[in-house]
This record gives sequence, C-alpha cells and structure tokens, in this order.
Amino acid sequence: MIKVAVLGYGNIGSGVVQVLLKNKETIAKKAGDEIVPACVLDLRDFPGDVMEDKVVKDINLITQNPEISIVVETMGGTKPAYAFVKACLEAGKHVATSNKELVAAHGPELLEIAKAHHVSFLFEASVGGGIPIIRPLVSSITSDAVTEITGILNGTTNYMLTKMSEDGLDYDAVLEDAQERGYAERNPAADVEGHDARRKIAILSSLAFGKYVDYEDVYTEGITKITSADFAYAKVLGSHIKLFGTSKKKEDGSISAMVCPVMITNEHPLFAVNNVMNAILVRGECMGDLMFYGAGAGKLPTASAVVADVVNAARNPKITEIAPYELGKMTVSDHLKSTHSYFVRVKGTDANAVAESFKAKQIVDAGIADEFGLITAEWAENEFDALCENYPVVSVIRLAK
Repeated sequence: MIKVAVLGYGNIGSGVVQVLLKNKETIAKKAGDEIVPACVLDLRDFPGDVMEDKVVKDINLITQNPEISIVVETMGGTKPAYAFVKACLEAGKHVATSNKELVAAHGPELLEIAKAHHVSFLFEASVGGGIPIIRPLVSSITSDAVTEITGILNGTTNYMLTKMSEDGLDYDAVLEDAQERGYAERNPAADVEGHDARRKIAILSSLAFGKYVDYEDVYTEGITKITSADFAYAKVLGSHIKLFGTSKKKEDGSISAMVCPVMITNEHPLFAVNNVMNAILVRGECMGDLMFYGAGAGKLPTASAVVADVVNAARNPKITEIAPYELGKMTVSDHLKSTHSYFVRVKGTDANAVAESFKAKQIVDAGIADEFGLITAEWAENEFDALCENYPVVSVIRLAK
C-alpha cells in the first residue's frame, strides 16, 4: 500500500482525493499497488467529509512519517507551499503539484533538491490542467529539437474572447459573465492581464529548451484593451482574436517569448480552440507540428493530471523523472527587436495616406464611423511603436505567424 498526503484541501486537493477513491481499482492496476490518501494538511476542519478524521495541521506530521512516500501539493501560491514542498523533498518524498506559481518561481531549485534525494518533483497539472503536455516534453519528444511552443494557456480569457467574438459583447460584460459562471475570480488580474499564461509558457519553455526561463523575462500583455470593435474588424477579416503564449528558439541560442493577444486566420491550428478549452502547439525540426488539446482547468481534469503524476511516482519510486535544467538562465531576447505584422485601428478618414506610412497590405472597413483598420507589413516593435506615436491609433493587435 502506498500512502499519499495532500497539502491543501481546497478545490483541487479534494478533487485528488475524489479521483484516488473513485478510481482506486484502476489506479492500483496501473501503479502496481494500492494508493490511498492517508491525510490532508489544512488549517480548516471538514466535518462530514470522507477525510474528516484524517486532517493534520502540522507539516512535520507528514515529513516525519515514514509511511508517507508521496505528497501532493495543491495549496497554490509560494508561501508556505515552497517551504513545505522543499521539506518533503528533503525528507525523501516524491512531490506532485498543480501549482504553477511554485514551479515558475522555484522549479530549478526544487528539481535539484529532488535529484539530490533520489525522488521526483512532478508538475504535469501546473500548465495545462488535464492536458498531458509536461511528460511528452520530458519523455516523448526527446529525439527532436523543439523550435517553438505556442499555446492558448488560459481558459478564462479564451472563454471571454470566444464570447466577445460570438455574441458581440464588450469586455466588461463578458468578464461579469465569466465571474458568474465561476470561470473568472473576483479579482481576475492573474488571468486577464496575462500573468497566468506567462508562468505557463515559462515552464513549458524551460522544459522544451532545457534551461530555466524566468517568467519575469517574458513580455506580457493581457486582454483588457480588447473591445467589441476589434472583433468587428476580425469578423470582416475572417479571423479570431486569441491570447497566445509563444516562445521560439533563435539561432544564437536565446529565445523570443511573449504573451499577448493575436489575430489568427482559419488556417492556424489553434483557430477553432474556443470557450474554456486550452491547446498547445509544439513545433520540432523533424516531427513538424504536434497539438495537445483539452480542458485546461477545472477540479477533476486538473486532479486527474495530479494523480497521473502520483501513479508515475508509485511505479518508478527510484527514478527522478524530470531532470534538473542546465545551469544558468535562458536568455530571452528584447521583444522590441522582434518583428510582426499588425492589425491597427486608426481614427480618421484618410486611410490611403496612413496606409502608405504603415506599408499596409490591406485597408479594412468594419462600418465603424470615423475610423479604419489596416493590416501592416512586418515591422520591428520599436520602429512600429515610434510610428504609432504620429497617428491617432486606437488599437493594435499582432498577427500570428
């Protein structure tokens, strides 16, 4: 029998216990042994819950318990999650987490500690919820060089952008709708300002390119400036607007990495990824394009991914599954030197003159008074920003390459 402790008995933590109990026979067959939730760490009590008499409030009762070999961390944030996870690894216990903040901020150190103590630090659920993407990057796509990762990595913003596109609603209305449905938090900043996607693309990039990518080095824009008027133009162009997290390997060994809204045509593989669904596109030199699609959040999809890590740790107790990154930090190039084509909305009626300045490929009319849209040629970001200062620009959205 393999005993598991769960740190944090909130939405995901209770989901992990639910999956372990509901699917215990299937899990036992795949793990080679029965896996049981031995205790949960939480300051609260849970009267009437299946774990009611198994709640502990002291992390030492877990780290010093030799019968517990695997720990699940679903507390969120870095305090006290970092200290607790570090202590568990140092005590020789495998750790599986869904905590993207922890992995993005402390992943390199925790992977090193896991290796030193011959255990695994696993985080499949930290990026794509129920989408299996970490293990393929670590174990399956090892014979090819990954050149790019692009993903729709946040279900909240993807739902909001889908509703704006389909229903013609403005930002404030779709945010309220998302909050009422439980897709967006009361304070939605982490989602709508792109911070959630930034951490996720940093984690994926670190694994794909083998060196730690600091999420704070990833240039990030959210969706708060996107309006229904932008979607009116997108509809004319037969396009969608999505929040992408993208990283690409450059010839000098550095990467370009960015989170921002992009306009995509129906030829793009991620065009039809709508509502709360997530998808990740991985490009390699030999394999071409691979796409991973599924529920990027939610109690049971995320819990299922955590339990998959638990099963892997149970099956391979003497293997450190995810090796530490190379020493040092990946160089992320200055986004102002990157080049893009842009969709631009400009106030006024002198479209031809402005189009010439922007080297526009197309003038777009969405029937909105006293403004027009342009599809520009490729510009370096710094040059494009300087050009925009000369005109009454209303909105700018990059075009996906």
